[in-house]
Amino acid sequence: MKMKKLFLLMAATALLASCNSYKHALYLRNDDILQAALQEGRLPEYRVMPKDELTIVVSTSDPEASAPFYRKIGQSKMQGSNVSQGYDNAKLLDYLVDNDGCIDYPLLGRLSVKGLTLRECEDLIRQKLQPYLNETPNVSVRALNYTVSVLGEVNSPGTYSVANERMTIFEALAQAGDMTLFARRDDVQLLREDSLGHHLVAHLDLTDAAIVQSPYYYLQQNDVVYVKPTKGKVRSSRVNQNASIWISLAGLASSLASLIVIALQ
Repeated sequence: MKMKKLFLLMAATALLASCNSYKHALYLRNDDILQAALQEGRLPEYRVMPKDELTIVVSTSDPEASAPFYRKIGQSKMQGSNVSQGYDNAKLLDYLVDNDGCIDYPLLGRLSVKGLTLRECEDLIRQKLQPYLNETPNVSVRALNYTVSVLGEVNSPGTYSVANERMTIFEALAQAGDMTLFARRDDVQLLREDSLGHHLVAHLDLTDAAIVQSPYYYLQQNDVVYVKPTKGKVRSSRVNQNASIWISLAGLASSLASLIVIALQ
């Protein structure tokens, strides 16, 4: 009778442990809170930071009029539209945002763009160019180095480029092949650097649907996502490492014993 009670107790404990592990392996639990909350549906804007690379294209009805306001690789700052024909097939020159948040733009000189959205950059350049042209130019600004890095317990860790200037934490994990079964989904770390060089670490619980309301749900350029392993994975790694050491020592001892036996014969 006592053995039967002990068996039932052990079975119940194992069942509770498996249920708890299952819950921690799920994403977006308690999603009913999202239906009750008011969602504005406003997506975050990409904002320019030092060391960003921007592509800027200016176009007008007269291509010759807008040619002096963008450069191509191999073309110097002093070259105008009369020599641009040799660069028709060349790649546009990227503009690197310096540590002060400025770019060196043809004819206009240094322009401060730090903290601006890409649309605000376009408006600024359009306003600065207006006195030089007889029409309102069309200005397009795109960011080239929007990347995020995913490390830890994922299937394909690495650095990934963002083409549409928007990425969520789940999209980043999808790029990295999703988390492994040994990942902690309730405490994912996000390392972020702001435009002033300050760093912060946010702890995200991806098992809770409230994560979509977090200010860290949408990633920013150069964010680093670290997925921590479970305690069981760490213990298992230690056991495997210790077992490998003992197996190596046993093999060495066996080899030494064989040499000693041969020497005594």
